[in-house]
Amino acid sequence: MSTHVSEMLAATAAGPATRPALVASVGSAFPRRSYTQDEVGNLLGLTNRVVRKLLSAPHIRTRHLYLPAPEPGPAGRIPPETPVDLQRRFRDGALEIGSQAIGRALGAASLGAGDVDYLMCVTTTGFMVPGLSSLLSRELGFRSDLHRADLVGMGCNAGLNGMNAVAQWAGNHPGGVALMVCCEINSAIYVVDDTPGTGIVNSIFGDGAAAAVVTAGSVTGAGPGLRPQILDFESFCIPEQWPAMRFDWNTEHNKWSFFLDRDIPYVIGFNVYRPVDRLLARHGLDRSVIRHWVMHTGGGAVIDSIKVSLGLGEHDVRHTRSVLRDYGNISSGSFLVSLERLLAEGTAAAGDLGVMITMGPGAQIETALFRFANLGGEQR
Repeated sequence: MSTHVSEMLAATAAGPATRPALVASVGSAFPRRSYTQDEVGNLLGLTNRVVRKLLSAPHIRTRHLYLPAPEPGPAGRIPPETPVDLQRRFRDGALEIGSQAIGRALGAASLGAGDVDYLMCVTTTGFMVPGLSSLLSRELGFRSDLHRADLVGMGCNAGLNGMNAVAQWAGNHPGGVALMVCCEINSAIYVVDDTPGTGIVNSIFGDGAAAAVVTAGSVTGAGPGLRPQILDFESFCIPEQWPAMRFDWNTEHNKWSFFLDRDIPYVIGFNVYRPVDRLLARHGLDRSVIRHWVMHTGGGAVIDSIKVSLGLGEHDVRHTRSVLRDYGNISSGSFLVSLERLLAEGTAAAGDLGVMITMGPGAQIETALFRFANLGGEQR
């Protein structure tokens, strides 16, 4: 192990003020109703041959979505919805599953809403003023002196952008408790037509929320156990790919419409090694020492492209692949659900190094280096 990393890890034993932030717990939540890909296609009335082929791809089996009940009649399609309907869906859905994810994350760390000092809410699928952090604070009973931040509009990479800010806050406030929740109601941002462009979007995105409790020092009620310590972050922007993933206002449907370039998997695959290798080189490391890979579920082709670029095996992407299979692409919180499954698996050992990767509009790739540490817990 490099001198740089050895010094950093040794510093974690020096005292709470010098310890890097750690992910004390993770929790996720999804709409109760799940749909097969065929059911989604039928409910939306999608008949285009290319779109139906996208829906039949094996990498996604089910998605959890907030969809209205179908209209009566043999067609069985969902009724037309206005922007007002979709905004209401975002607000109600985000409150429901966002609250559930927060409750599970706090419960896993033996904490309550009153223990939280800093709340970061991440979303790209809705806009409210006051923001989602204010709504959740009101509904869940957070303290009146809670520090809040809303990260809106960054897309699927935003979970690690938020984690960077949350980890820095925790590092600057030893003993404090930070909470990040990524809440995406992708079913509140969609356009129904039979074109391949919207078909790509309507075939992969699901609704979901994931929350993480982040602290520095030993202040956590979860008790002894292995937890990821966040050691460093690295970003990589591809500005020439700015239009590859974006929201456009669709004047025909009077709604926001998401555009996803079909070549984006190859753009990500061609560039993902750059921030990863730069992150590792800064600590005298290379990919061979990374035991765990936690990635955003961009899609089957995205996962395959990253595998090739980084020289990974199928075992390395097993959790990312399974989250995509069960929920589809849930945008900013996807990587946290993959991390949740890694933690539940119980195969990590103290000292194991891992890398988190998210990607999204910009085009932007975010990475983080983490290490599993066996830490004791002290009640706050």
